[in-house]
Amino acid sequence: MEPITIYTTAWCPDCRYTKAFLRERGVAYREVNIEEDEAGEEIVLKANNGLRKVPTLEVAGRYFACSPFDPEELAEELNIPLNP
Repeated sequence: MEPITIYTTAWCPDCRYTKAFLRERGVAYREVNIEEDEAGEEIVLKANNGLRKVPTLEVAGRYFACSPFDPEELAEELNIPLNP
């Protein structure tokens, strides 16, 4: 599987759901907190037409937001099982 980067904030429930979903399926990821990383925030803004949407995921140079959290959409986007 391609490396996954998740752009998050500490307060975001959708970010927590997304990370738990990936952990439950054994999917590794790198997390970037956009409140602590200005470059990460710029990536999120650019990927989401100026919106600060989190979580935003980067896979193979492609970005997509998972907000609101949708497990079916996330599983489909990442080509992983919906159920662990």
